Amino acid sequence: MPPTTPPTGLPPMKDLTTENITENVHIVNSQCPSPRLKYLLHQIVSHLHEFCLETRLSTEEWSYGIKFLTEIGQISDDLRHEFILLSDTLGVSSLVDAINHPRQPPATEGTVLGPFHTHDAVDMSHGAVLHTDPDATPLFVLASIKDTAGNPIPDVKVDVWEGDSKGFYDVQNPNREGPDGRGVLRSDEDGLFWFQAIVPVPYPIPMDGPVGKMLKALGRHPNRPGHVHFMLDKPGWDLLITALYPRGDPYESSDPVFGVKESLVVDLSTVEDEEMAKKYGVKVGTKLLKHDFVLLSEEEARELRKKNAIEAMEKQGRKVVFHDDLPVPADDS
Repeated sequence: MPPTTPPTGLPPMKDLTTENITENVHIVNSQCPSPRLKYLLHQIVSHLHEFCLETRLSTEEWSYGIKFLTEIGQISDDLRHEFILLSDTLGVSSLVDAINHPRQPPATEGTVLGPFHTHDAVDMSHGAVLHTDPDATPLFVLASIKDTAGNPIPDVKVDVWEGDSKGFYDVQNPNREGPDGRGVLRSDEDGLFWFQAIVPVPYPIPMDGPVGKMLKALGRHPNRPGHVHFMLDKPGWDLLITALYPRGDPYESSDPVFGVKESLVVDLSTVEDEEMAKKYGVKVGTKLLKHDFVLLSEEEARELRKKNAIEAMEKQGRKVVFHDDLPVPADDS
């Protein structure tokens, strides 16, 4: 329960003005027992108040902003994640991922989770077919998972999902009866996994909600380049959420959710070897996506996060301490 009695030792908060309200909010929030939460709220309040002052925000604009966020919450459910879409289209998702899952060569770069991931994908065996889409161009995916030293990593949970040949995910189908275009596999003892998908196509992110209205108002297009999503998860290893984008997509350099990175743009080839086709149960001539994923260990990622946090704080002229591996300025701890 929050405190029910008035705090002691704080200055009276009366006659608040544009010049002193920020300081007073900081004083009240400084009672927070968590150094990290106190720091987060200090920065949120500082930047939000500065935004209001700098832009001379009108009451009508602030009311519209509240209404906008309310509508995002109202349209969201277990299958539609409009808040994730907002985060994606403002570049926040990519930024937070880069901060929390830093990568350095040869580790595979991450990207946005997106609003279409679900938790109902079924376990599949190697070679499984993800889609029931008869109009799609088949794609055979053969991939490996290794550590930074080149050693295979077995038994990695590989969650994969993609849209159909029309550019829609199964959760956008009002008659959805279950997962389609998605599945969960495990890398084998050699760190390999393989499955049959479809050649991804570009598609528009949902434009029938508040985020769509925002993009229209900003004059931005909604079209994502085609891609296949991957989530690689195993205890002891830093979670990798990423996607692969076939080269040459018309929206490759203008992704509305800022998810494309050059290292994730891949070239498709074809299955030309008959022995390979027979081994994996695919037809000669099938489009082929081969890729090597490289994971960081949790310890490698933790040390890289700390290094980056210290460097970022030093640029602000501040020393840093860590609480639960999260940075706080030393003078606020």
